Amino acid sequence: MDDFSSTPTSGQPAKRPEMLTWEHQTLEKLVFAAIQEQKSRRRWGIVFKSLTFVYLLFVLLALAGVGGGGNVVREEQHTAVVNLRGVIDAKGEASAEKINDALRSAFEEKNSVGVILRVNSPGGSPVQSGIINDEIRRLRAKYPKKPFYAVVEDICASGGYYVAAAADKIYVNKASIVGSIGVLMDGFGLTGAMDKLGVERRLMTSGDNKGFLDPFSPENAAHKAHAQVLLKEIHQQFIKVVQDGRGKRLKETPEMFSGLMWTGNQSIEMGLADGYGTVESVARDVIKAEKLLDYSVKDNIAERFAKRLGASTMAGFWETFISSSATQLR
Repeated sequence: MDDFSSTPTSGQPAKRPEMLTWEHQTLEKLVFAAIQEQKSRRRWGIVFKSLTFVYLLFVLLALAGVGGGGNVVREEQHTAVVNLRGVIDAKGEASAEKINDALRSAFEEKNSVGVILRVNSPGGSPVQSGIINDEIRRLRAKYPKKPFYAVVEDICASGGYYVAAAADKIYVNKASIVGSIGVLMDGFGLTGAMDKLGVERRLMTSGDNKGFLDPFSPENAAHKAHAQVLLKEIHQQFIKVVQDGRGKRLKETPEMFSGLMWTGNQSIEMGLADGYGTVESVARDVIKAEKLLDYSVKDNIAERFAKRLGASTMAGFWETFISSSATQLR
């Protein structure tokens, strides 16, 4: 028979049954409380994860342009707007593919009374600019009763003006920057830095001129002369586009095609633009269709995330660095 009142061999007083019961209950409560706390943490973890998922989903939908102008019902008459923003190149929102897709949709829509190209661009690729200019002229010929106007905001320079010159009329703000009718080909000369670093350039080609304007080799006079020939020809193409687009409105001066830029006020005096206006005022007062509908083609979700996260920063830098002989209407 166990005797709880007896002294154990360890020399410690024996614990009474009621004491053991109290400790057991306390231990149970502590364990239960710990389990409840873990469950509570798990529930809150699920709540926070759900909120994070909802937030990310909202961001994705916003980036995708859900609810934007493209989803507006086109049942009533309106002015179609296409945005030409940023550098004109083959990859961004100002590529010929995206701008021309938007322009075609705008012209083809039966309820669009007129089309406005909102321009805010410093220029870019002469090829992309030329493709857009050609498509505008084609669409204007196909839809002769649908007016097409370019409205300049901050800047319409070089390739941007190359595109705008195809419009029926060009409207500006008095402080807009317009012009820069010229062509450039920029690059780097790194031979001095290589000499200081003790770096030797080893270039092998299968043609005498395959290393044309290589930034790691000394400047070649023949290559430079040939580059000037290319630039001059593209410049003449640019000048002809402006002359054809503006016609008798153009008040030519020796400086007009020198690459200089002008204020909106000056551009009107020179015949490079037709008057003052905004997208809203042109739609309301000129086209007579105040309702605006944006037809611009937006980047997809992957492209937008890549831009925001800088996924292509180094790749773009290296491509720009290596392709240093790229011609630009800027």
